[in-house]
Amino acid sequence: MSISRTVLKTVKALETAEGDGAKVRRSIGSMNLHRLDPFLILDHFDLEPGSGFPDHPHRGQATVTYMLDGSVQHEDSAGHKGTIGPGDLQWMIAGKGMPVHGPGLPNPTGLQLWIDLPKADKMTQPSYQELLASQIPTAYPQGAQGPTEIKVISGTSFGVTSPVRHLGGCWYLDVKFNQVNPGSKAEFFQDIPQGWTAFLYTLEGKINVINTPVDTYHTIVLSSESDQTGVLLSSDEPARAVLIAGAPLNQPVFQYGPFVMNTKEEIMATLRDYDGQRNGFEKSKTWKSSIARR
Repeated sequence: MSISRTVLKTVKALETAEGDGAKVRRSIGSMNLHRLDPFLILDHFDLEPGSGFPDHPHRGQATVTYMLDGSVQHEDSAGHKGTIGPGDLQWMIAGKGMPVHGPGLPNPTGLQLWIDLPKADKMTQPSYQELLASQIPTAYPQGAQGPTEIKVISGTSFGVTSPVRHLGGCWYLDVKFNQVNPGSKAEFFQDIPQGWTAFLYTLEGKINVINTPVDTYHTIVLSSESDQTGVLLSSDEPARAVLIAGAPLNQPVFQYGPFVMNTKEEIMATLRDYDGQRNGFEKSKTWKSSIARR
C-alpha cells in the first residue's frame, strides 16, 4: 500500500553572496534550516562572468554538483580536472582531504549539495563519480510520451537505477512536469526508502505534495513516519524540482568551514593535518589551481 509523506516544513531559499562574487540561494545550511541529517548544505548557485569560488579544502563530506545551465571548471591538487556542462554531474567523496577549486566559467547555474559521511568513512580515500547528462538514466512514470520525466541521478525511480553510489545511501532525482493539458494535472507516486530523510527543492513552476502547493525556490522537508512509503507529487503546469533522500546518520556533527567531523578533537586534528601538509593535504601550502591563476 502506498502512503505518501506530507509537508513538514517549507523554507524559502533567499539569495545571498558567496565566494568571489557568486550568488547562491541557500536553504539547508541557513538559519532557517541549519542541518537536515545527513544533509549539510544545499546551494542553488548563479555565477556571473568573473565570479566563482576560491581554492579551498574539504574533509569528511561528499559534495555533489549538478549543473542546470552553463558550464563550470573544476580542478584539484591530485591532478583531477575538467569541465561540467548542462545536466552533468560530479559526485565527489572528499574523505580524508582534498584541496579543490570550484566553478569559474561564465553564467553557470546549478546545485551543490553537501552530504555528511558516516563516521567510519570520514577518512576514506577521496574519489569522484562523474556522469555526462547523456549518461544519467531517465524514468518515465506515464511512458516516454507522458507528461513527466525523472532523471535518476542516484537511487531508483520506476525501475530505473543510477550507477552512482554514495557512502551511507542517497537518492537524487530531477523531476520534470512537461506538457500538462489545460484543465488537468499530471501526478505520480515516487517511492522513498522508509525512515530516510527526504526533501524537495523547487526550480520552476508550482508543484503539489499531495494537495499542498509549493512555489519556486523553496525547500520542502517531508515527513518520515514509519508507514510512509514515498511521496505523491503533481502539477497542473510545467514545473521542475529535485527530490533528494538520504539515510540519517544520527551522529554528532562538528563543522569548521569545509571540514566536517564528529568531534572538536577531530576538527583540531584536521587543522593540524592541513597546516602540516599530511593525510590528504600534502600540497596544501604549495598547490594553486590553474583556474585561480588566471
